[in-house]
Amino acid sequence: MLLPMANKKIYNLQSKALIKLFARILQEDEQDMLEDLEQGDVAETIQKFFDKNDVVKANAKSLLSLQEVEEFLSHLSDLTKEDDQISHFKSILPKCTPNDLKMIIRLIKRDLRINCGPKHILEAVGSEAYKAYQVSNDLEAVVRRFVDKTGSKNLTESSSVKSKVSLALMTPVLPMLAEACTSVEMAMKKCPNGMLSEIKYDGERVQVHKRGTEFRYFSRSLKPVLPHKVNHFKEYIPKAFPDGDDLILDCEILMIDTKTGQPLPFGTLGVHKKAEFKDANVCIFIFDCIYYNGEVLMNKTMKERRKILTLRMTTIPNRVMLSEVQQVHDPKDLAEMIAKVLKMGLEGLVLKDINSLYEPAKRHWLKIKKDYLLGGAMADSADLVVLGAWYGTGNKGGMKSIFLMGCYDEDRDKWLTVTKVHSGHDDDTLAKLQDQLEMDKIGKDPNLVPGWLLANKPMIPDFVAKDPKKQPVWEITGAEFTNQGVHTADGISIRFPRVTRIRDDKDWKTATSLKELKKLFEKSSDSIDVSLLLGKPSTSGRGTGDKGGNEDVDDNNKVDEDNVTIKEQDSTNSDDGDNDNDNDDEEKSNIAIKLKATGQDRKQDNKTNKRKRPADVEEGQDSDKESDNYTSGCSSTGSSSKAGIKESKSKKKYPEDAKERLSEECHSPTPNGILKDTYIVLSNDLSDDRQKVLSRSLITLGATVRKESSFDAKQATHIIHRKTEISEEELRRFKTVSARHITESWVESTAATSVRQEEIKHAVNLRGSYCQCKCPHRKED
Repeated sequence: MLLPMANKKIYNLQSKALIKLFARILQEDEQDMLEDLEQGDVAETIQKFFDKNDVVKANAKSLLSLQEVEEFLSHLSDLTKEDDQISHFKSILPKCTPNDLKMIIRLIKRDLRINCGPKHILEAVGSEAYKAYQVSNDLEAVVRRFVDKTGSKNLTESSSVKSKVSLALMTPVLPMLAEACTSVEMAMKKCPNGMLSEIKYDGERVQVHKRGTEFRYFSRSLKPVLPHKVNHFKEYIPKAFPDGDDLILDCEILMIDTKTGQPLPFGTLGVHKKAEFKDANVCIFIFDCIYYNGEVLMNKTMKERRKILTLRMTTIPNRVMLSEVQQVHDPKDLAEMIAKVLKMGLEGLVLKDINSLYEPAKRHWLKIKKDYLLGGAMADSADLVVLGAWYGTGNKGGMKSIFLMGCYDEDRDKWLTVTKVHSGHDDDTLAKLQDQLEMDKIGKDPNLVPGWLLANKPMIPDFVAKDPKKQPVWEITGAEFTNQGVHTADGISIRFPRVTRIRDDKDWKTATSLKELKKLFEKSSDSIDVSLLLGKPSTSGRGTGDKGGNEDVDDNNKVDEDNVTIKEQDSTNSDDGDNDNDNDDEEKSNIAIKLKATGQDRKQDNKTNKRKRPADVEEGQDSDKESDNYTSGCSSTGSSSKAGIKESKSKKKYPEDAKERLSEECHSPTPNGILKDTYIVLSNDLSDDRQKVLSRSLITLGATVRKESSFDAKQATHIIHRKTEISEEELRRFKTVSARHITESWVESTAATSVRQEEIKHAVNLRGSYCQCKCPHRKED
């Protein structure tokens, strides 16, 4: 009973079903009980109403034994009709105190709330008991083997796990897990013997047990898999393993497009979703085998287990497939593989040391996903508005702790849902949000949803914003953008969302709109610079050139004496057609997790600019604001700062005249990037959102980036414009004769190819009266 989560009994009683039962048993108002349930703990709600009930009197002293409770729960698991369940509960209530009933309900809910799991409890039974449980997943068998009939620990048997308990066919084994891998370097260190690198399939993990003609399928949480997902495999698995009578396979199931052979997105295995894909099959990808014809394979190496699969398995196209793997020993090969997989839009890679054993529940494999790399800088994110909230459960019961995030559709003048998020805030921040968020309670009632909000029924919250235009903006970061049709923002959502920053510098007007969200979704599969994954500069293509940005160009395209990169308005360039492909490439670094200033004072070493920080300069505040400076990260590691996490120093504010200095002190572009010698200014003709996207790409490529409002004209090497032509007056506004004026397409092409592009191909056209120098440019007639 101390481990109800390990109990295999099924009660089919969720919180609201229990409330419905006890409202009838206690003759209480069901709505009153449901309102109390909003505090988050069904056991405490039932205890409270039982304690004060006059119809069924609670005992002052418990008359129950553990054996009686066990028998009660065993019988309850056999009952499915509501009247039978009510009668059964009534049989035990006369013996219960309110606290007894609370604990019985918690046993039914499989959570005693004692903050103690199997590891701690089983290690008290025996030093090897938890390891035995990991292998067998049979709690009763483990306890019997480690404790004698008198209840004392069995100390006479060998301490070997193998002598205590073994794997049992048709009983699920705790799956081996993977640790998040944040870099190529980490992978090489964790797998010194070399590794098998395989595609991380975006499906559902399944453990297949076969004994003769009998099959059982278990999910990652060891629950039975829904029959419609796996029933047809009993026809194909025997064909795939002709001599395999008894098997335990570790697999992933997903939908495969039979025409293209490509996997379909996560979530397409549902009954209704499957019906939408007529040219798709449910396919099982097998990546490990831990039992084969009576032999336990967990103590064989990964390389040996893979060899067994390769020799014994026959592929059944689009039905039973062997996972794709590649043996890797060189970091460059791994980096290229990561870049290729992410570019294809796949979830990532799983890496396994070739000499590793199969260790249940141990995280000794590695998983690489886009949002793990470069300090999270490659994750997808959007600045969304808080539109609603749900009550939390457990320790967060009674609090608004799950939030509905959305965006504005200006064409329809409606607010649309994008995702619901429940992680990223610490307890202090959550407590403050209870009063800060101005919301009306609607209790998930579709009839009370305001006209400004478009939400599908599953996304109707307990609370909805009084005025969405007065709600805060939060940066929501996740593994990737998805489109499953659940949300009303054209179905776009964020997978594994978390709050990474509270955007106090933004309001609803500057938050991500529906149009911007669509663009982010389209560009979420970014080009990956292999050199960044390796932490080294790219060696391919042309060098970065000198600091001034000068490069050799054809005589026909020479720039003027002021070295301003331009092209004539009526001139043609044979390479323009090639640039179209570059511009169509997705932007390289739509970086989601912004760098945050540490707040530590730093002295400025630049002898030409020895201004002291004013006494009233405070730390931290404006360093977050990308609308002022995009180079706010002081940490070269690119670590993110989660919203609401306490910091050692209080946030303070920089005055306006300190912003440029802050940017210079804290700017940390990617070291050794292909644009490391450039100082780039973003022109005011670029929108704020566009400046953010470009700035992120440029910083990742190693550039120093400034806004037009705060830059050093002497250091500037490039001016980036949205316009394809500018006037002489606009040109002179920048007060620099050495910087090259180019369009934003130069950034896109450089990011997409990971090679610095020739500026002349992306130069801005000049119009109007020209200067009196001997430059070759056209003057107006």
